[in-house]
This record gives sequence, C-alpha cells and structure tokens, in this order.
Amino acid sequence: MQAQVKSKKSWYKKWWVWAIIFLIGAGTVGGGQEEQPEEKPVAAEAEEVETEPAAVETTTEEVVVEETEPAPAEDATEEIAVEEAEEIAVEEAEESNVPAEHASALDKAKSYASTMDMSKNSISDQLTSEYGEKFSKEAADYAIENLEHDWNANALAKAQSYSDTMYMSKAGIYDQLTSDSGEKFTTEEAKYAVDNLKADYKENALKKAKDYQSQMNMSPESIRDQLTSEYGEKFTKEEADYAIQKLN
Repeated sequence: MQAQVKSKKSWYKKWWVWAIIFLIGAGTVGGGQEEQPEEKPVAAEAEEVETEPAAVETTTEEVVVEETEPAPAEDATEEIAVEEAEEIAVEEAEESNVPAEHASALDKAKSYASTMDMSKNSISDQLTSEYGEKFSKEAADYAIENLEHDWNANALAKAQSYSDTMYMSKAGIYDQLTSDSGEKFTTEEAKYAVDNLKADYKENALKKAKDYQSQMNMSPESIRDQLTSEYGEKFTKEEADYAIQKLN
C-alpha cells in the first residue's frame, strides 16, 4: 500500500505570507508619504494698502522787483544836491535851535563860495542886497561867521579867470581883486593870488594891444600909453614894448 504523501502548499498560498506582505505594504505606503506643510489659505483679494501721496510743500517766493528810477541829468543832479543841502541845513538848524532864515543864509553863502569863487565881503553884500538875496543883517552875519572856506583859493581862481578871459596885467588883476567895486578880497588874499598865478603877461599885453587896434583903430603909440597907464591896463614898460613889437 502506497503511503499517502502530503503535498506541501506553495509559499504564496499560505495565509500568513500574505498577511506579512500586506503589513509591509501598508507600512511602506504610510511611510512613503511625506507630510506636506500646512498651507495657509491665500486670500482671494489682496488687502488694499491705502497710501496717501506725501504732501509736497510748495513755497512761492515773492520776487520783489525794485523799480529803479532813471539817473537824472547833470543839471538836475546839481539842483537836487543843492536842494538836499538846503534841507539838511534847515534840519540841522532846527535841531540846534537856529532860526531857519539863518540856516538858509548860511547855505546860500556856501553855494556862492564854492561855485562862484566869491570873497567873504562880496558874499555878505550879496546876502543882504536888495538886488540879491534880501536876507536880514542878522542872518547874513550868522552865515559869514559860520562859513568856513579857503578864501585864498577863491582869490586865485578869480585871478586866473581875469588873466585867461580878459588878458589883464598883474597890477590890474590885483586892483580888481581888492576893489570895492570889484571882488572885495583882502590885500593878503589878493597878493597870494597874483603871486601864485600862472600867466604870461607879455602875451596878455599883446592880446590887449590887438583888441585896441582892431576895435578902436588906435595907433601903436596910443596903444602903448593905454597899456602902461595907471588909469588903463597897468602893464609894465617891458610888457608893453613886447606887445607893440609884435603888433602888425
């Protein structure tokens, strides 16, 4: 009798094999998946950030355009300067309790001395003259007493003018400077003037001689006498001789 041989089941037919495989598979599946970080929900609409534009400070600088007046003409400038000087003189007088008339007289005196080269005595007469400024004697006296000026320089300027425009002799100029009917400078001031005067008296004598000849038809000898006379031109003999020799 043949013995019955139990046939062995194949390994894959055993239940416990499949159980192990299942467990291994389950573990592999579970362990193979990495935990994904939890994503935060993204808002469907981004929050609007309200940004106000920065305030721009605008400063409007006011441009002030200074209006410049056109420069006055020379004559107008001199007139303005005189008016300003008079106003200043009056203001100073008021501050020092000096009468306005006295201050005006002083300002007039300064003007005569500086612009017309007049002597102190001539200015005094001009201030009080009925044909001049007609200031009171008190105002004129105040002006003269407070007037500071170089009278020698005025005498010299007058002397130069007589020599250049009227061709006068040295003696004739001196007499004109000191005469009461002339410039009324002191003898000291007149002497300073003629001593410092730059003049060619021979040429002055010649020009005078030509004037006598052309305007009065005088003879050479009559001209000579007129040039040297004490009542005439008062040139020296040498100056008169030079003039007659050069006279045609």
